[in-house]
Amino acid sequence: MQLTIRNLSKTYSNGVKALQDVSLDIPTGMYGLLGPNGAGKSTLMRTVATLQTADSGSVMLGDLNVLEDKEELRRRLGYLPQEFGVYARLSAVGMLTHLATLKGIPSGERKEVVNALLQRVNLWEHRKKAVSSYSGGMRQRFGIAQALLGAPQLIIVDEPTAGLDPGERNRFYNLLSEIGENVIVILSTHIVEDVKELCSNMAIINNGRVLYAGSPDAALEQLQGKVWEKAIAKSEFEAYQQQYQVISSKLVAGKPIIHVLSDARPAEGFQPVDADLEDVFFAKIMAGSL
Repeated sequence: MQLTIRNLSKTYSNGVKALQDVSLDIPTGMYGLLGPNGAGKSTLMRTVATLQTADSGSVMLGDLNVLEDKEELRRRLGYLPQEFGVYARLSAVGMLTHLATLKGIPSGERKEVVNALLQRVNLWEHRKKAVSSYSGGMRQRFGIAQALLGAPQLIIVDEPTAGLDPGERNRFYNLLSEIGENVIVILSTHIVEDVKELCSNMAIINNGRVLYAGSPDAALEQLQGKVWEKAIAKSEFEAYQQQYQVISSKLVAGKPIIHVLSDARPAEGFQPVDADLEDVFFAKIMAGSL
C-alpha cells in the first residue's frame, strides 16, 4: 500500500499559499513530515484526511481516489489531530465505545475492540476515568486508540508529542513504532527528534513547498564534511551571520555555539562536526528561503 500525492496546491482566501505543487510517495511504515509552524503541514494533513479541499492535484491511497471518494477514505483512516475535544464527564471506555459506534463497528464487536485497544495503549487501569482528567501523555495515548478504530490502512498524527515530558514521549514513540510496522503512519511535526527516533522516510516542507523527500540517512549524507562548529562571543553573532552560512546556533554555558555550512573550513577556529538531522532541517529551510 502507498499514498501517492501529486501536484497538490491550496491557496486560502487571504492569499496565503499553504500548499504549492506538493508531490510525495509515502509507503507503509512511519513517514515523518517535518517543518516549522505554519509550513503547510497541517493543511496537507487535513487535505489528505478530506477535512478540507485542495485547489488542484490528486491523492491516491492504493487504487482509492481520496479526493473523490471521501467516505471510503474515512473508513480506512485513523486521525489524531493536534488537539481533539472530549466530552467532559465521559470515561475512556465510554468515549471509545461512542466513537466505535460512529466508526460503524458492529455492536457485537465493540466491547472486545474497545477493551483490546485500551489495553494496547496501556490505559486499561484508567478506563473508567474521564478522558478530560487525563495527563497530556495519557490523552495522546487515548487519541491513538481512537485512531486505531476500524483497523485503518492510513493513520495521520499531527504534532503528537508537543507538550509531553520525556517519559511520556518515549512511551508514545514505542507505541507509534509498533503501529507503523503494518500501516502507513504519517507523523507531522516540527520536532526533529520525533523524526529521528521513528521514521525511515521523511519530507521537509516550508512555505507550502517540499524541500526534501527521502530517507534521513540520505539527507545526512548530503551534509557530511560540510558542517563546521565554533564557539563565539554573543557580540560576534551578527557579524558571523553576515559573513557565513550559519544554519543553527545554541547557547552552551551562556556562549553561542554556531554551525556553519561550508564545503571547506570557513576560517581558523572552526572544527568539523558530524551533521545531524537538525542540521539537515535548518540547512534545507535556509536553502528554501533563498
